[in-house]
Amino acid sequence: MDSHLKGVLMALLAATLWGVSGTCGQFLFQERAMPVEWLMAVRMLTSGVLLLLVALLRKDSNVWVIWQDRRDRRGLLIFGIVGMLTVQYSYFAAIKHSNAATATILQFSAPVLIAVYLAVRYGKRLNALGYLAIFLAVLGTFLLVTHGNIRSLNISPLAFALGMASAVSLALYTLMPGRLLAKYSALSVIGWGLFIGGIGISLIRPPWDVEEIIWDGYTYANTVFVVLFGTLIPFYVYLKAVQLIGGQTASLLTSAEPLSATLIAVLWLGVSFQALDWVGALLIVSTVFLLSVGNVSKGHS
Repeated sequence: MDSHLKGVLMALLAATLWGVSGTCGQFLFQERAMPVEWLMAVRMLTSGVLLLLVALLRKDSNVWVIWQDRRDRRGLLIFGIVGMLTVQYSYFAAIKHSNAATATILQFSAPVLIAVYLAVRYGKRLNALGYLAIFLAVLGTFLLVTHGNIRSLNISPLAFALGMASAVSLALYTLMPGRLLAKYSALSVIGWGLFIGGIGISLIRPPWDVEEIIWDGYTYANTVFVVLFGTLIPFYVYLKAVQLIGGQTASLLTSAEPLSATLIAVLWLGVSFQALDWVGALLIVSTVFLLSVGNVSKGHS
């Protein structure tokens, strides 16, 4: 198989698995009384350990070297708690209080936040595409949340706040480890980030505290899917895709995530998604395509 096609398929697979895992999380939270904190602890600890084991099997020396530099240690700890844990928790908490489709779409406004931040950070002005992306993201969010009626919310204020928090935290998660990723392997950085975040959330809800959860075959199956097929496998596959087709193309293909989350939520869990919801979702997803066309900022003239 052609390496480019292989990379495209791998990126699409990763995005689809992420989207489906969000719907599995919704089922666990709303149908099996599983606390968000418990699933996050199990998901992050298990996936972090397994990713680090993969790195060790590949004889990746970065697994231990990354802890030798004081600045890198501090950066890794901050990334694990502020970056990895925050983005994971806010996203799944938004799912619990709304649904997987809405939470995933709201989080997908993160690329616009990143573009605006980078423009401000480096003293550049957004061009027409940048402003169009912002407009479409705001309009799409407005339609998704209000159905066009500014006096009413289609989701609860808490769900909206968590959804936007997940977008901001995803932007932070994307920008924070830049220096670490330039110096160490992505497997080591992400593996330790997941493990550190898992330790942090375990202080709130340890993995052995399984009270309240309704356990049956569906609970086990969906939990395994979220941990393995929604975390470990897509993270690894996506990293391979980035190596084959580059980060820009791979990130563009992640638009399959909100679409897969929406379709599965509607077909499986019966989530109501009206015409204006679809319009809002497509407007938000379209911003990724606009931001991928070219640079959305330019220097001062």
